[in-house]
Amino acid sequence: MPEPSQPLRKLGFLTIGLFDPAHPGAGHESTLQVIELGERLGFDSAWLRHRHLQYGISSPVAVMAAASQRTRRIELGTAVTPLGWENPLRLAEDLATVDVLTGGRLNPGVSTGPPMHWDRIKDALYPDTMELEDLGYDRVLRLRGFLRGDPATQFSGTEGIEEFSDHVQPHSPGLADRLWYGGASLRSAVWAGEHGFNLLASSVVGAESDDAAPDFENIQLGHIRAFRAAHPLGDRARVSQGLVVIPTDSADADQRERYRAYAESRLPRTRTPQGPRRMMFAPDLVGTSEQIAERLYAHAAFREIDEVAFALPFSFRHEDYVQILTDTATRLGPALGWSARTP
Repeated sequence: MPEPSQPLRKLGFLTIGLFDPAHPGAGHESTLQVIELGERLGFDSAWLRHRHLQYGISSPVAVMAAASQRTRRIELGTAVTPLGWENPLRLAEDLATVDVLTGGRLNPGVSTGPPMHWDRIKDALYPDTMELEDLGYDRVLRLRGFLRGDPATQFSGTEGIEEFSDHVQPHSPGLADRLWYGGASLRSAVWAGEHGFNLLASSVVGAESDDAAPDFENIQLGHIRAFRAAHPLGDRARVSQGLVVIPTDSADADQRERYRAYAESRLPRTRTPQGPRRMMFAPDLVGTSEQIAERLYAHAAFREIDEVAFALPFSFRHEDYVQILTDTATRLGPALGWSARTP
């Protein structure tokens, strides 16, 4: 196994929290138990992904609020919240409230642009203002401004027996500096760097050149380097990578077979750019921790970062997630030079 140039500093995981629509409580409870397990195993962070109008977590902020009362140390984040679905002022209030509940452990990740299936949902989401909504980068800056304490109104003071503030309450100092931007394009990576955000690099990138055989790793490497070149902190700017990683060290024969079949079913989308935006997907990494570590050390973009939020597969069983997280924390993490956090 090749030696790492530097040890992995932060190890996290990402889940979408699938549930049975007939019994949604069980799926949400499973997600909370997975987060609790992550804390016991010493993970640095747990991240939730939005799934609007699907059978996954539609309100990560609410789930993180619940998790805040069942954990004490692990950081909680979103990867990512699509801001086209959100009002920045109201979201700032929710995020600040949950950050207070967690004791300052929140890491909100966001993205911009029209929501997925915009034509199908715009009438329900913005029935009267769809043509006026700003769905671009300024929406992120508004959110950060409110989190920093920028005025939301010109009035503050007493009105009758009620006291009013001119900025979001509660105010949670430092939360604005823990904002992450999820960018899959070179333009987004540069913008995030120029504006001082942290960068979430996922298993999806845009193949923006006309190259007939684009290479995912080198595209993502280019995004990371361009982000840091534009960022005020330069090489110290934070980047987290989110590949799908499935260690099989303690998996039984049935689990190993299902994991390999899952990865193979998704492999065709990794070979050529997909759709009009020419999106490239990284292959899922399945194997022993030693095998996965070797593949990661050979990954051009992985060699540029020191923190990850490995994505859990979408449709596995609760016991599968327990096995994957346990192997990740006890075998893969140490193989990457990472040390579990203690209470």
